[in-house]
Amino acid sequence: MMKHIFQKGTDQTKPTLLLLHGTGGTEQDLIPLASKIDPEANILSVRGNILENGMPRYFKRLAEGVFDEADLIFRTKELNEFLDEAAENYQFDRHHIIAVGYSNGANIAASLLFHYKNPLKGAILHHPMVPRRGISLPNLSGINVFIAAGTNDPICPAEESEELRQLLENAGANVKLHWENQGHQLTLNEVEAARNWYQQL
Repeated sequence: MMKHIFQKGTDQTKPTLLLLHGTGGTEQDLIPLASKIDPEANILSVRGNILENGMPRYFKRLAEGVFDEADLIFRTKELNEFLDEAAENYQFDRHHIIAVGYSNGANIAASLLFHYKNPLKGAILHHPMVPRRGISLPNLSGINVFIAAGTNDPICPAEESEELRQLLENAGANVKLHWENQGHQLTLNEVEAARNWYQQL
């Protein structure tokens, strides 16, 4: 089981927002963000199961920007199975989940899309990286993805965001790439852009 918070929304036709924090965050972090995106939706906010120097993460890394691939694959499977269980426990539609992830959380959300068929209906990825290279992605047609990236992001270079968009689009996803003239931080502008994108779905 993964440590999490579930808040039932007021409109069950809305998707369940899966909240995935950045390194060192907790399951509380993105709840204010979710209420900006859709105050009526269910919220499932999950804490990463890995600790790096006491900071929660979703998977191990070998160095800054270098993922432990075996752990990434294992943890992605763990999260995917947790979503199956949570949908059953809390009675929400397993096929109607939109992930909202920041940094490490955006990476694990992207990894779900790279490894499983229809694990998510869509995703809002703030400052994600390419989770894995050299693998065939499942068919992602019908899946909508919003990527927010910073032109001066020291952790996630601009080419990385472009490459992620390309990989997802090649697999059939509809991708919107939004640029901020910023670094790796989560800005109010990109949150508003994500909300506007979400409202058009």
